[in-house]
Amino acid sequence: MKQTRTVKILAAIFALGLIYWFGLRTDPKVEALNQVLLSSASPQLRDFPYEFKVVRLEGETAVMGTPRSSAMPVYRMIGALYPQLSGKDASHPDFIAAQMALAKVQSEAREIVLKQPGVTQVKWELDQNWLIAHNIPLN
Repeated sequence: MKQTRTVKILAAIFALGLIYWFGLRTDPKVEALNQVLLSSASPQLRDFPYEFKVVRLEGETAVMGTPRSSAMPVYRMIGALYPQLSGKDASHPDFIAAQMALAKVQSEAREIVLKQPGVTQVKWELDQNWLIAHNIPLN
């Protein structure tokens, strides 16, 4: 009976190890891209309130997270990046400047990743977890 329990415990540990190895661990290539992204970033990108990073690789396409897309207009999420702009009109000069800063750092992040070997394109994916964490509705 004690031997059966030991076998079950060892089998569970082995199964958890397999789950980690094949499902939960980060792809080393993705980690390397994110390290290059951090080390090559300008101060504006490095200090930006949103951390651009590669989420996964799909062949030679780097999928990167972004806080905005056509499904998430900038006016809905800009207050999470710049709390002082929350509730400001989209035509306010500070709002426009913030929108331009977002575009600039996102473009810089894209260019850094595209310069890496094995990456020929970048695809943007809405970072739903970040939006939810900042109480921004997805719909």
